[in-house]
Amino acid sequence: MNAFFRRSSVLALILIALIGAFGPFFFTVPPSETVGAPFARPLWWKTDLPKNRSFEVVTDAILFEWTKKPPETWALEGEVRADPAHAVTILWQTPEKTFVVDRLEGRDLYWLNLDGRDMIFKQNLGVPLIGNSTAFLFPSSGTYALRIEGAASTDLKLTLQGGRKGLLGTDQRGRDVFKLLIYGIRTSLIVGISATLVASLLGLGFGLTAGYVGGLLDALIMRAVDILMSIPTLPILMVLAGVWGKGLWQLVLILSIFSWMGTARSVRALVLSVRESPWIEGLKALGARRGYILWKHLVPETAPILLANIALGVPGAILSEAGLAFLGLSDPRLISWGRMLHEAHSFGAFTQGAWWLLLPPGFGIVLICLIFMDIGRFLEEQIDPRLREGEKNA
Repeated sequence: MNAFFRRSSVLALILIALIGAFGPFFFTVPPSETVGAPFARPLWWKTDLPKNRSFEVVTDAILFEWTKKPPETWALEGEVRADPAHAVTILWQTPEKTFVVDRLEGRDLYWLNLDGRDMIFKQNLGVPLIGNSTAFLFPSSGTYALRIEGAASTDLKLTLQGGRKGLLGTDQRGRDVFKLLIYGIRTSLIVGISATLVASLLGLGFGLTAGYVGGLLDALIMRAVDILMSIPTLPILMVLAGVWGKGLWQLVLILSIFSWMGTARSVRALVLSVRESPWIEGLKALGARRGYILWKHLVPETAPILLANIALGVPGAILSEAGLAFLGLSDPRLISWGRMLHEAHSFGAFTQGAWWLLLPPGFGIVLICLIFMDIGRFLEEQIDPRLREGEKNA
């Protein structure tokens, strides 16, 4: 047992599980909230790209220096109070030109929500409707100013979303990829472990029944196993996901239904090898009931094989979940690594060169699978010492 918990794969799994369980509590902003421009690169990548900047506009003008490339977005929101008899003019001054952003008149209170990506906004500024308007709002390095003329008071916020944000950048919606990655740990582990546990329990029950009872029941169970193992799994999973729904537990149920057959075969083979043994015959001669023999003696005998099958089955369940999510057959509100890859593919991460949307969830899936494969291999070696001897001889 000490050797098991000292194994690096087990320690890595415990660390990842703790991060997935408690990491989301350290985030004050939900992962679904937009925090930056779409496809913003990580903060540590290409320092010539600007970071996010924001300014509180509580006077009639703000001035600031800009030396980097144009930001990805330009947004101004808040309220302006004025005398209804006088017009309010909002000006944007660059080193080369002054733009009239908006002209307000006839009211004492104005609510603004101006976005540089809006077509009407571009039309009012006289810039091309296709393309990024910030290239015209930030033509060069120098001093920039936002002026509010004719206002009694202002409470505005100017937001300039740059091309860099967060530890792993942002996705196509401007969400923090690092937060999505942390939240995705829980989904992958819940689906992988839960589906494998349910499948293992099903396999244990059918395997014990087939191996110990035998006869017609054994033949029926094994033929059902043969049929299920011969059916292509992915098309059936796609059909069931469309019929039963895309929720988390529906996904767990779908995956478990088509994952128990290998465990049932392994358990049946073990039970067949021990059911005629002298100690089982002795228990029968003493009047032990079938349920007692199964629960008290045969289930403990199958425990090592069951643990190894669980550890080796989790990677398959995780990959199946990722495959279904990549195909869009999981709950869109459910954050998982497969869903991240699906959305990255659907919204053009490949064509955008947004590697930070593809590599983190991809490496996460590979890492989790390798960890469970190593744990399963270790448990198999404990069950069958000949595997360790074979490795030493090799």
